[in-house]
Amino acid sequence: MPSPSTTTTSSTNPTKSSKNHLVSAMIKQGFISDPLLSPTPSHGQHLPRATATATALSPPFSSNATSLSPARSIPSPTLYEMMSEEQARESKQSIEARLKLQDRVFKVLADAPFQNNCNNNLGCGDVRLTVTARDGFRVLMDVHRRVLASRSRFFAEKLLHNGAHMVSVEILECDDVEVYVEAVVLMYSDDLKKKLMGVEVPKILELLKVCSAIAFDDGILACLAYLEAVPWSEDEEEKVVSSLSDLQLHESLPNVLQRVVAEPSTSSRADDIFLKLLTGVLQAKDDKARREMKTLVSRLLKQESSPHSSYYNNSLLDISRETLYHLCHRCLSSLTLCLSEATENRQDCGILMSEIAREADNIQWVVDILVDRKMGDEFVKLWADQKELAVLHSKIPTMYRHEISRITAQLCVAIGRGHILVPKDAKYSLLSTWLEALYEDFGWMKRGSKSVDKKLVEDGLSQTILTLPLSQQQAILLDWFDRFLNKGDDCPNIRRAFEVWWRRSFIKQYIVDSQLRITVYDYSS
Repeated sequence: MPSPSTTTTSSTNPTKSSKNHLVSAMIKQGFISDPLLSPTPSHGQHLPRATATATALSPPFSSNATSLSPARSIPSPTLYEMMSEEQARESKQSIEARLKLQDRVFKVLADAPFQNNCNNNLGCGDVRLTVTARDGFRVLMDVHRRVLASRSRFFAEKLLHNGAHMVSVEILECDDVEVYVEAVVLMYSDDLKKKLMGVEVPKILELLKVCSAIAFDDGILACLAYLEAVPWSEDEEEKVVSSLSDLQLHESLPNVLQRVVAEPSTSSRADDIFLKLLTGVLQAKDDKARREMKTLVSRLLKQESSPHSSYYNNSLLDISRETLYHLCHRCLSSLTLCLSEATENRQDCGILMSEIAREADNIQWVVDILVDRKMGDEFVKLWADQKELAVLHSKIPTMYRHEISRITAQLCVAIGRGHILVPKDAKYSLLSTWLEALYEDFGWMKRGSKSVDKKLVEDGLSQTILTLPLSQQQAILLDWFDRFLNKGDDCPNIRRAFEVWWRRSFIKQYIVDSQLRITVYDYSS
């Protein structure tokens, strides 16, 4: 057989030529190594590349050797080598997992009552119980027929007609051999509560599943009693509800799940609870606690159950529109009373400012909830109808009243973003009642509260104005033009709305004929 160095290839041989092309393609794609790039092992040496590299010795430094030795590039691993390394890594992990499982099982069996069973009161085991995992891992236990049959309806049925001689029982394809072994050990315990003490909730759920599978009733009751007694983390709570729903232990579930499931006969409607909570926040005496509970209630109202689980009722909280607007009317009455007292100078200025700011903040909070729940349309009309409140507002100093104008700004932002949908008449009525006050209070709004976003308010007001008929846009924006020239930064800068109105009025005019066809005249060209 000729050596590779003496092998020749004829160009007239199509078979060899095609084979050479195929080999070249496979080398390029990494399926086989290029003999010119890969180091050739010595005769009889079959070490993997990594091992060979690790055991190779570097020659001592020599300038002559360096000049004579050609530069060699480090070969890239082929696809086959990468697949082999991955398989070796997975095999190593599998072996480590198996060793850890064996160690845990040995620890469970170390103190099992049936170990060295010929020396105890039960005598020698008369059942050879084999528990086999899906991957073939097996555990053999010599256990006692009377223990298994008395504790497990599953084993009682299997061992009913086997007489008194030694029998073998094998449980195949177990999901968790360790838990099955623990369940068998539990059958020998008279005090299951003490035996389970300190076990983590996930392990109890696994034991409960096995106890249910082999009809170990005492084990089931002990696991359920344990779950009822111990605290759960949030993740554990979901696992408990999921596991118990899957097992369908109907007669034993109520006691365990009472902490997460309300009985229909005693549960209160969320609407009633919400009304009580929100009323308490609105009337709170401690400002710090009030702010904290406002944040908490708002966050809880926005939370929804997981959309991916069948164990939850994913509907929004049942809070009625009537309840929310009942609170709105109550807040508006309180604010009107505060302003009425302010005009009569019945209170100290500091107390007055605090009372008005508090009631205005209450309304803003309820409006936030309305907008979030897509119920804010009715409040736009309600706020636009507060003519008396607007008159009282104009009679007290700006420094006391500017928080009230934040309600108008809040509504304009929601309308401008499309979060509140109301007809043009409602929007024009809103601006007719409160735009003057917003202009007057804008400077104080910016300076008096860090939470006011000037640009956000201006954009919301612009968008609201631009949704009105063109004639109403003109009246509002020409009035704004004069105000802005006189007040500057103390007036909202809605120049963008002014420019859009100007283009609509004088640059591009849309003319609609009787056939609803629209013609555009562009005077700029």
